[in-house]
Parts: sequence; C-alpha cells; structure tokens
Amino acid sequence: MQAELITIGDEILIGQIVDTNSAWMAVVLNEIGVKVKQISSVSDDEAHILAALADAETRADLVLITGGLGPTKDDITKKTLAKYFDCDEFVTHDESLKVVEQIFAKYNRPLLEVNRQQALVPKVCTPILNQVGTAPGMLFRKGNKLFISMPGVPHEMKHLMTASVLPLIKQQYQLPAIYHQTILTAGLGESFLAEKLTAIEERLPAYIKLAYLPKLGSVRLRLSTTLEASPALMAELDAFADEIMATVPEACIAKGDLPIEKVILDKMGQKDLTLSLAESCTGGEIAHQITQHAGSSKVFVGGGVTYSNSLKSKLLGVKQQTLESFGAVSEETVLEMAKGAVQNFGSDYAVAVSGIAGPDGGSEEKPVGTVWIAVANKHQAKAKRFTFGKHRIQNIERATMAAFTFLFHFLKEQED
Repeated sequence: MQAELITIGDEILIGQIVDTNSAWMAVVLNEIGVKVKQISSVSDDEAHILAALADAETRADLVLITGGLGPTKDDITKKTLAKYFDCDEFVTHDESLKVVEQIFAKYNRPLLEVNRQQALVPKVCTPILNQVGTAPGMLFRKGNKLFISMPGVPHEMKHLMTASVLPLIKQQYQLPAIYHQTILTAGLGESFLAEKLTAIEERLPAYIKLAYLPKLGSVRLRLSTTLEASPALMAELDAFADEIMATVPEACIAKGDLPIEKVILDKMGQKDLTLSLAESCTGGEIAHQITQHAGSSKVFVGGGVTYSNSLKSKLLGVKQQTLESFGAVSEETVLEMAKGAVQNFGSDYAVAVSGIAGPDGGSEEKPVGTVWIAVANKHQAKAKRFTFGKHRIQNIERATMAAFTFLFHFLKEQED
C-alpha cells in the first residue's frame, strides 16, 4: 500500500511557508501501515498540477493533495481536479454550505458569493465535510485508486485526516500492522549511539528494524516490526528496548514516543513539584515548549525572559558585582539566576539560561554559541557550559534541548 503526497501552492515553492503538512501526514500514514513513496510540491498552475496527478497515479494507490482550495483566483485545485476527472458539472454540498454560513455568522461577517462557492464541488467526487473551515475535502476514485484533496491550512487538514480520511483508508485497504517501541535519548549523537549499539543491531531478527531519528540535541531510537501482534512479539520488542536502555543509560530519557519536556512534566507532576524559568538567550523558547502540553500549569508556575542585565538584577536578584566581574554569560550569573528564580517565583526547581546566540556578540573567551545553563532547587544548584555553533536559531534550539536534558538528569540525581 503506497501513497503519494502533493502540496499545491506558490508560497511553498518560494519558501514563504514551510510544508509541515507532508511531514505530519507521513507520520500518521506510517502509523497505520501506509508507505509514502513520494512527496511533491507544485505551483498554482493547472498544467503543473495535472502533470503531478498523472505521475502520482502511475506510482501510488493513494494520492493525498493539500492546498489551493481557498476562495481566491489563485486557488485552482478544485477546477483542476474536475478537469483531471473529466467533470464539467459542479454541485453544492449543502452540509458544507451550512458550515460556511455558521462560520460567517459566528464572526458577524458578510457572506459573499465567493464564500458560498467554496461549498461547490465536482459532481463526480464524494465531499468530505470540513467542520473547522470553509472548504470541504473531496474524494475521487479512479479504478481502485483514491485521490483525496484537502485544504492546506494545517489545522483543517489535520481535522479532516483524523476525523475522516484515516478511518476511510483503514476501511478501504487491508493494511499491514506496524508496531513501534521508541526510546528517547539525549546527549549522545547518532554516530556514537550507533557504535555503542552495534552488537544489539547485529542480533536483531530480520523482522525487527532499528531506526535512528535525530533532532538537534536528541535522537529517538525506534524499534519496528510489521508482524502480526502477539504477546511473544511484544515481549521481544520490549526486551530489546530494555537492553538498549541498559547499554546507553547515560543517554536514555524515557521509553515511549514523548518529547523530553513532557517526560519532565510527568515526572515532576507525579511528585507535586513545581518549575520556574529564567531565560535569556532562549527568549522564552523553553517556556513555549513546556506550555504546548495540556496540564503544564500543574508544574510550570512561570518565569521571566530576563534579556537585559537590569532585569536579571530586578527580577532574579543577580548581583551587580557578579555581572560586572563575570558578565551575563557566566557560571556565576546563571547560578544566581536559577537560585533567584526558585526564591522569587516560589518554585521547587528552576532552570536558567544565558548565552550568546549570535551571529555577533562573541569574543575569543566567549565565542558565539557559548551558553551557560543552571538548574537549582532550594538546597542545591549546578551549572554547565555548552559550546554550540554560529547559527542563531540552531543555538536557541540546542540550548533549549540542553536545558531540558540538564534538568532531567538533575531531577534523576535527587531521586538517587
């Protein structure tokens, strides 16, 4: 069972937006046993779209299309699909029209004819109701192949995929079972992990695969099998996962496909511990990652983006003498930041980060990419220096991941 994904829109090809839709769809399709064979992005051009559809038909059983379903003239996907499937007649999908009317009434906006026309669909398609937007999805059949078109707005696409498209695919096709056991690691690079796990990989049976899924500062190790589930098979996956964790205990964060901040929130929540933050070079990114998770308020009390030295002093109590003697990017400063966050924000634990994200501002002693991170509770504080690269965004991401990893190990030490 193979699928192809086609994203439509000039804004993708000129780099104005990043195609996150395809990445998300590939993940959820893989989870149900559908292999994505190719991902293509094409412009808002009829000839280009027709060619992409024809090429996809030769390669895939399932073609998923996003984008180009809006109300403006450059949104030509619907008309192009009608042409591809030799359909000249459009009909109104009444349920979709009701949703459009409700959305415009809710926001007290005038309903224009161009908005009504979004409920028009080619007669040969099966409309898929979009309850969170104005453009319905469309299902076309050609022999035993399915073509499904969805809006490019990410939350609308995800709603349609989850509520309608994935159940339809599972009903339409007999899909292989895919089972994963995932281990989150941090602090060791992909090549170092691979070297340490060579002996285990060589002993894996042919029906179990180990994949390395790196991200800045972390690597997910994923054991996968397509065999039918059985207690023996699940036990075998678990046994290999446990052996991996025992082989690289210094790098393992958790068994399960969870981000590190969620692991920390769960760990702290179970013990009724609270956390605050004192961020400088990360600019609130650590707080952003934490607050993406529902229920984070049980643990996270808040914090401050203390970018300037004056705020480091006012909010966190960092001594002026410390800043003058050692600078904002120093062990002494981040330790005072972390201790000040615990005291002033009333939390059990705190993380503080101060660094030089770049691309300028570095020196020979403290080059761009130098970051100091501290963790503290009411009884102890520790700090560590990290040296990353010259790219600002990557430095922020790496510092965020390093802060979570440092906190995770600090919490683990308190348990021992």
